[in-house]
Amino acid sequence: MGLRANPTYRQRRFGAEVRRLRESAGLSVGESAAVMGMRQSHISNVESGRTGLSPERLRALAGAGGDVDTTYVDALVELGQASGKGWWTEYRDRVRPSLLDVAELEAGARMLSCYEPMFVPGLLQTPGYATAIHRAGYVRTSRQQDDLAVEFRLKRQQVLGGERAPRLHAIVHEAALRATLGCPDLMRDQLLRLIEMSRLPNVTLQVMPFDGPVPFGTSFTLIEPEVWELSTVVVGHVEKSLYLGDRSDLGRYGDSFAKMCEVALPPVDATVSPEAHGVKDSLGLIQRLLYPLL
Repeated sequence: MGLRANPTYRQRRFGAEVRRLRESAGLSVGESAAVMGMRQSHISNVESGRTGLSPERLRALAGAGGDVDTTYVDALVELGQASGKGWWTEYRDRVRPSLLDVAELEAGARMLSCYEPMFVPGLLQTPGYATAIHRAGYVRTSRQQDDLAVEFRLKRQQVLGGERAPRLHAIVHEAALRATLGCPDLMRDQLLRLIEMSRLPNVTLQVMPFDGPVPFGTSFTLIEPEVWELSTVVVGHVEKSLYLGDRSDLGRYGDSFAKMCEVALPPVDATVSPEAHGVKDSLGLIQRLLYPLL
């Protein structure tokens, strides 16, 4: 099998974790090659994500490091053996590779922690809102490209209703909910969708109000699989999102999200009647924004 020309994020992440295992064991490339019975050049290609590694060799490398968490090693083996195929496969060569990477990460997640200061999170957007966002984007694209991107985004939303649906905890700044995008009806439908989605048992929605603390500057999503060490932070950017997997980054963004949960308004609870709200909360704020649009 030839070397991969354009490894996916999952393949690159597997290679990075193999390198971390090697370095934590204090092994050079040559020493790790001897442990696994491989050529040094093969090790370099594995660590760059250009080729894979058999479970037997991976476990041999982990064993050379002494006391390594077997749950983590098992999950890493599974990561390396994954086919990478799913519903998103049919979109290859049609949408940006980064979108395919996000869909694959979401499909294997148990928890999604999302913060959005300017827009409604993609997994909670209506078709109309998603279309308006793409057509008003900073990057000039064709109508066909916009339609395909919206189609892909809406397809991603199915992850919240699957048999192994992850939990989604989203914090949205009030600024994102006040932007009408030039069409009050569009935003009315979007606010109603947020209330509807909050009824799902695996969805938690909080609003960060204007009178709260200074907001975190950029959007991010912490995507956690079953094993926390293999989590990824996707930091939004206009041109190219960042994918962070270092333990320090996971801890830093995880702590930031936890702090925002404490200062944001209490989560939306659509089962509570309006008159029962004794304190300012997320549902009350959404309803206050919604009434003028009805």
